Amino acid sequence: MVAIGATVLAGSPAGFAQQPEPDPGVTVQLNDDTAYELGLVNKYVHGDSNVALARCPGGDGLKAPKSTTFSSPVLRIGKYDYGPLIGVPANVSAEVELKEGTAPGSYPLTVNCNGKPYTATFTVPPRQVSAVPSGAAHAGDGSMAS
Repeated sequence: MVAIGATVLAGSPAGFAQQPEPDPGVTVQLNDDTAYELGLVNKYVHGDSNVALARCPGGDGLKAPKSTTFSSPVLRIGKYDYGPLIGVPANVSAEVELKEGTAPGSYPLTVNCNGKPYTATFTVPPRQVSAVPSGAAHAGDGSMAS
């Protein structure tokens, strides 16, 4: 699972955003840091899988209520999983993809938890150049040999 780093609204700690006077324990974020890669929370990662994550109390056992949904003006929300995740403070997740034509910038990710919206802000960085310029040297191809 990939995590994405971004600005959080309402100044809540650890990359989680909450509205004023939130329900205890409600969190929302895009992606989560991994043991080998940090800086992924609330940052969209081009060319990798991205996941919306939230903790929404009130479901069956450790699961979020089935009424819990994500929304964002720049993300397509896919397959939901209503259950706890190991090592991630969330009990609902959904696969997300960036909508075609989305410019780099900051955007909201909202979770509707028990009828109330909670929002985090995530960033979409510029895409990296994916093509090597014509005529550029390639490591190991002998083009730099004299």
